[in-house]
Amino acid sequence: MTVQTLQPSVAIDHDAIAQFLYREARFADEHRYDDWEALWADEALYWVPIGEDPDPATRISYIYDNRARLASRIRQLKTGRRHSQEPASGLRRLISNIEIETRGEEIVTRSNFILVESRRGALITWAGQAEHRLRKAGGDFRISAKTVRLVNSDEPISNLAFLI
Repeated sequence: MTVQTLQPSVAIDHDAIAQFLYREARFADEHRYDDWEALWADEALYWVPIGEDPDPATRISYIYDNRARLASRIRQLKTGRRHSQEPASGLRRLISNIEIETRGEEIVTRSNFILVESRRGALITWAGQAEHRLRKAGGDFRISAKTVRLVNSDEPISNLAFLI
């Protein structure tokens, strides 16, 4: 276990943070929506921007969900009546190149991912970088913000109706 202290109040356990990111990915891949949602803080922001220089105030996004909208998205997925996810896509993602830094009491991670989606006989590959802003809550972390920058974010994409 590697523990690094960057500021007196924040110790970084790289292994624990990596395990948290892997668990979040597994919950999303396995459609464990309640478990995935429980990882989020109350002030959560889930953002998948369009383009290289995104500004959610002036440009549209693929996803720009606050905590209430995120909960609504999850409720829709759990109904089993969301046409674009009936049946649910098979998902598996790989996470690599995890970088970790602190900003005050917040831990910021950046990681690369490759996600393979199996949807109605087709395999679709999604790739990009995820940035997580984490806060300690009890003995674990909570996601206060997640930004997913897709490699092809400047192009039209197919249906993004699952948790990326």
